[in-house]
Amino acid sequence: MPSVVGLLEERERAARQRVEALQVELREAEAVWERFVIAREAVAEVLAESRGGEEVPPVVVAGGRTVRDPAAPGSVVPHWREGLAPAVLAPDYQRIMHVLACGNGPGGEAMDCRQLAVAVGLEPVPAKVEGVRSKAKRLAEEKPGMFSVAAGRAGGS
Repeated sequence: MPSVVGLLEERERAARQRVEALQVELREAEAVWERFVIAREAVAEVLAESRGGEEVPPVVVAGGRTVRDPAAPGSVVPHWREGLAPAVLAPDYQRIMHVLACGNGPGGEAMDCRQLAVAVGLEPVPAKVEGVRSKAKRLAEEKPGMFSVAAGRAGGS
């Protein structure tokens, strides 16, 4: 029969091997993450150069992250915080926020994606409605499938 100390040593060895394997996996994941950070920064530089070298001031968003070109199409939607203006959003997102802020739903209520697509000037076909849905979910989903701007988030746009 194996001793208790022997069993503990065996489990300790297994735990140490698992920790070492996880440390290797962590280093690999950090390297991948670092490459994405570098790639994003390089793309921001290239976009700034394509604008004739004009420097775009960075915008600080929630979590201390900075966004170099906050209104670029395809940009990430920052987490809302007090004082964050709709101008940091890409134009499509700004239009959605404007429609929601104006309360263009029936009776000024929350709107579904089909209503929202029509309100921003798109045909209510499935492809357009789904595009609006994905953008609206990032901005202002009140409850599943219904969208509005919470009080204080309209930002005067």
